[in-house]
Amino acid sequence: NGHHYWDGGFVANPPLTPLISNCESADILLVQIAPLERTGVPTSQTEITDRINEITFNANLLSQMHTIGFVNRLIDEGKLQEPEFKRVLMHRIDGGEMLSGLDSYSKISTDTTLLNRLFEHGRAQAQAWLKKAYPLVGRKSSINIDRDYSDDMVMHD
Repeated sequence: NGHHYWDGGFVANPPLTPLISNCESADILLVQIAPLERTGVPTSQTEITDRINEITFNANLLSQMHTIGFVNRLIDEGKLQEPEFKRVLMHRIDGGEMLSGLDSYSKISTDTTLLNRLFEHGRAQAQAWLKKAYPLVGRKSSINIDRDYSDDMVMHD
């Protein structure tokens, strides 16, 4: 209808702050589609470009996760008080090994076979998360922010 919209998630993760400050729930469920860690070192131009894109895409998320972890620690230590500050319970559905094996082209591909594969994989990952972590919702985080987001964009040999 004459209006153009841009998916902000195409260039960076959307901010978590509105979910923290404008919602009553303390729980946030993150769907992690860009890997934080990689095995090996990128050597080709395509691999290096893909890794730069992942680092750029995840930079804002890493910063926000560090802040959430920091505020949660200060609340635990009694240095900040609720409800003035809000403890955030973080949860994550991770794309896992399958998404780590895809290059940057897959993120803009309109190939029906790939999209169906991604849809089914996402559904399976969500069902696995529901079985494992759903009982923790409202009680505690199902991820360890300090451990899982401690090293910015880790590379492993």
